[in-house]
Amino acid sequence: MLDAIADRFSTSPRSPVLRSPAGHGLDVEDVTFPSEDGTPLEGWFVPAPGADRIVIVNHPRFFSRSGLPSHLEPWRSINGETGNDIEVDLVPDIAILHAAGYHVLAYDLRNFGLSGAANGGVTTSGRFESRDVVGSLRYARSRHDLRGARIALFSRCLGADATLFAMQRSPQEFADVRCLVACQPGSPRALLERTLERRGIPAERMDELDRLIRLRTGFGLDEMSPVVSGAARSVRVPTLVYQVHDDLMTRPADVQSVFDAIPSDVPKELFWIHGTTRRWDGYLHFQKDPGRILEWLARHTG
Repeated sequence: MLDAIADRFSTSPRSPVLRSPAGHGLDVEDVTFPSEDGTPLEGWFVPAPGADRIVIVNHPRFFSRSGLPSHLEPWRSINGETGNDIEVDLVPDIAILHAAGYHVLAYDLRNFGLSGAANGGVTTSGRFESRDVVGSLRYARSRHDLRGARIALFSRCLGADATLFAMQRSPQEFADVRCLVACQPGSPRALLERTLERRGIPAERMDELDRLIRLRTGFGLDEMSPVVSGAARSVRVPTLVYQVHDDLMTRPADVQSVFDAIPSDVPKELFWIHGTTRRWDGYLHFQKDPGRILEWLARHTG
């Protein structure tokens, strides 16, 4: 059982890119650009004529830039035990941002969607994926039509942790970033503790699971924690964090610890989503109630 959990944690089946901003009547450019280490990344650029602001959007684990068909196999079986067996379409988020006056760059992280395979296909809770965040920033700055544009980041789950690790490794890449929206960041140890609980596996087996994951990824669980690693303490841009409070996949205390680790002299806010235990409802929150997040973006990019 521990081997199966370690395998599933360390690699992820690709989610297809099933939808497009064109379905919302938007002009969209298919783009490809290199990650920091040269891995080819695939994405969309959605221009907003006359805009001088851009939001760079990435995605959660298992997802692609367009979302996740977790009402279908194999994603239904992977996530169904926590009630996350509904489709998540992330493309409406792009339409909302565009309507609010932002260019949008949305991209697939390595080993997800249509982006290139890298690092043996392993998922590392943001360590290797941080290189993709840097690549997206460099690409945005390289475009003549974005010269001088104010940059904001909207990063989710794996993408949020990747952003924190990128800030730790390469702070100079974020010197002109105006703000970050971090949707449901977290520590892999907390996620796996909840997994062991659901499977009835004693908590003392966590050390063995940690060892098995290190053998697959090269990283221990604490090295992939944005708190223990110090990544969250590296944040220097205004940051809005939000999370489903009763998410069955993690614990509120873990997300609170990520927020608390962000330095106190950095403008920051945390809000909780109540009334659900489904993590996927956190990913759908923006398109259902965008006001607070749009206000945060406007405050720091305007």
